[in-house]
Amino acid sequence: MTKLSRRVILSGVVGCAAAAPVRSARAAPYPDRRITLVVPFAPGGSTDILARIVAENLYEALGQPVVVENRSGASGNIGTAIVARSAPDGYTFLFNTMSVHTMNHALFAAMPFDGVDDFSPISLLAYVTNTMVLHPSVPANTVREFIGYAKANSGKIAYASAGAGSTNHLCGALFEKMAQVAMVHVPYRGGASAIADTVAGETQLMFTAGTQSLEHVKAGKLQLLAVTEGKRSPLLPDVPTVAETVPGFEMAVWYAAYGPAGLPQEIIARLNGEIGRILFLPAVKKQMADIAVEVAKSSPNELADLTRADANKWGKIIRELNITPM
Repeated sequence: MTKLSRRVILSGVVGCAAAAPVRSARAAPYPDRRITLVVPFAPGGSTDILARIVAENLYEALGQPVVVENRSGASGNIGTAIVARSAPDGYTFLFNTMSVHTMNHALFAAMPFDGVDDFSPISLLAYVTNTMVLHPSVPANTVREFIGYAKANSGKIAYASAGAGSTNHLCGALFEKMAQVAMVHVPYRGGASAIADTVAGETQLMFTAGTQSLEHVKAGKLQLLAVTEGKRSPLLPDVPTVAETVPGFEMAVWYAAYGPAGLPQEIIARLNGEIGRILFLPAVKKQMADIAVEVAKSSPNELADLTRADANKWGKIIRELNITPM
């Protein structure tokens, strides 16, 4: 073997040895281990149902288990704070309601996170059909008739909520102001007891998700007057909005997916694409429509804009109405 060929061979060996560590140090493609999907509320609610449906389908799409963890408490703040403090690596993210990111900052004196700046928006998930329902003992068939009755019986109509500062409470307080009626707010420790007492006639009015109200409407125990979104729900096209009688009234309750701040764009894009695809699978759409939830999707930037806009809007309204949590 010539000296030249020996040198060529040796240089090739050295080159391979130098290149080997570079290849072994490359990060494994995402994901390569279990993913945690946090829901900051108790099991059984519509956020939890949606998370479990998506998690099951994400496992098939990503090839790794997606485990739903319910970390409830403090109006969603506990579980949400866990995600805010997590590493931005795509292995912990969040399905949440809009209230945590857009209302809690105005309700609580001290917050463990900033609902806008401490998160990476991934995708809008769904809108919950939010309803205005009335006990049948109240002689009103429309929002206009109800306003007339409430004005004639000032201070005698009681509306229920899942607690001070809840979306139910905000809807009722905003309705009082915009419709110029005086009612009595009755806060409960959760939506189940609030809707139960409205069905029983202990309270007469409630603004609540269709997931809680529509079964009672179908049974004739509650009367559905309107939905609170800015436009009619495609799930209830014949039901008017409150805004058709009280111009400008709107409460759109939405769910979205967020990761911790600093989540890499390629991971955001991967999760956004897979979640959006799963939500619009026919079986998933129907399953959610059956509980009055309309699936949705967005770009991460669109969700960022929506979150910031609603945080500004509801922060101002909460301060104007002087609403505080229990």
